[in-house]
Amino acid sequence: MRTIILVLLCTYTTSARSAEMKIPPLPDDHGFAGAFAGTSHGALVVAGGANFPEKKPWEGGTKVWHDRVFILEKPDSKWKEAGKLPRPLAYGVSISYGERIICVGGSDATQHYAETFQLEWKNGKLLSTPLPALPTTIANSCGAIVGDLLYIAGGLEKPDSSSTLHTAFQLDLAAKKPEWKKLPAWPGSGRMLAMAASFDDAFWLIGGVDLAPGKAGKIERKYLRDAYRYAPKTGWKRIAELPQPLAAAPSPAPANPTGFFILGGDDGTQVSSTPQQHKGFKKTVLFYDGKQAKWREAGETTARVTVPCVRWNDAWIVPSGEMRPGVRSPEVWHFSPRNRE
Repeated sequence: MRTIILVLLCTYTTSARSAEMKIPPLPDDHGFAGAFAGTSHGALVVAGGANFPEKKPWEGGTKVWHDRVFILEKPDSKWKEAGKLPRPLAYGVSISYGERIICVGGSDATQHYAETFQLEWKNGKLLSTPLPALPTTIANSCGAIVGDLLYIAGGLEKPDSSSTLHTAFQLDLAAKKPEWKKLPAWPGSGRMLAMAASFDDAFWLIGGVDLAPGKAGKIERKYLRDAYRYAPKTGWKRIAELPQPLAAAPSPAPANPTGFFILGGDDGTQVSSTPQQHKGFKKTVLFYDGKQAKWREAGETTARVTVPCVRWNDAWIVPSGEMRPGVRSPEVWHFSPRNRE
């Protein structure tokens, strides 16, 4: 475990050495929150997402959802625009599976969606193929793939929902006719913006945000620390709580043979701050040690939230994401276990 900690301390700092690990930024001045991302036939794919291209929200700006798809075929090449999504879309779940990227749910400016589809970058063309739709519309959920099984958990059913979803679904991608299966709910509360992980032949659900009535009936966020493990034979099992509440960290969480990492996240301590006052999100990296069944700190990260995490060429990629409320970044961060002190 010591080597892994050294890797994180090296690659999650802002030293000149770590700057060499940053691959080209996305070809958009603002960057995106909630984009879909994954790998296909060796290329990194980033699609959709939302930002404020004209003015920041506190200046009266309007959030815009996008449908553009960007491709980076090698870490030292240039991004190119390669096509469009079926519609402007963001805040869904995206996970690499073989040479495809599975995209689930999401939202646009008016509604949430249940659709599931796959993207493939093949022979210089972007292919989009529909998959079975979820039983419900969903956005701000989380997901991971364990073997051939795709898991989706939590989220919001509608843009104006006053409560979070307390549902989990499973899709067998290897089946001749894949169909979504509803799983028993985990023991804790419903949640959105949770983190997911695939580790030890199980699906892991970590943290997130619940919604509850607050003062004068206003809906307020409750940041969560609880975490759970699901395996088909044993069902849900509660694991050690996070050291502090966390939500919206890059997901699925990067894992290795001994555990998985939570790369920063939103701890809720600045939820009442104005966007101008916000100091950015949590930088601390947490490692869940599967053998010891506990959390420990493992360095620091460049803080980004509402962004997927993608395994690419033996590295972890965090493409774009939110720096603070209303502010995205086009930067794409590349953390490699081969870069060591």
